[in-house]
Amino acid sequence: MIIVDTSVRIRVLKDKTGKIVDVFRKKTRDDIIVFSRFIQIELLQGAKDEFEWRRLDEYPASQYYLEATEHTWRQAARIYFDLRRSGITIRSTIDCCIACIAIEARVILLHQDSDFEKIAEIRPLEQEFFDFGVL
Repeated sequence: MIIVDTSVRIRVLKDKTGKIVDVFRKKTRDDIIVFSRFIQIELLQGAKDEFEWRRLDEYPASQYYLEATEHTWRQAARIYFDLRRSGITIRSTIDCCIACIAIEARVILLHQDSDFEKIAEIRPLEQEFFDFGVL
């Protein structure tokens, strides 16, 4: 099972050549791909117009979701706190929430966001920076 971060999903959704989609499909062929509500929020807040909003709003409806637990919120805040105390600043508290969901569910997080690599330095986050290669 694999959770695909917004940073990868956006590249796949915006691919007009089909090359990125092909690389993504080959990479995730044998995996069950899951979603989180935080990724849904990030996708929707990036909509440029009403048409794109509707398209992005319909897309996650057919996905399998990993939900936050009662512990996710506190643990996400703790990750942010621990990173900051270590002198590391990340750009998004939502990334802490996504990382917590992945840790709690023991799934791999596929991403293109250096914040997750920083989180993995202090937490047992199974993560992989997805390189689409030279396209």
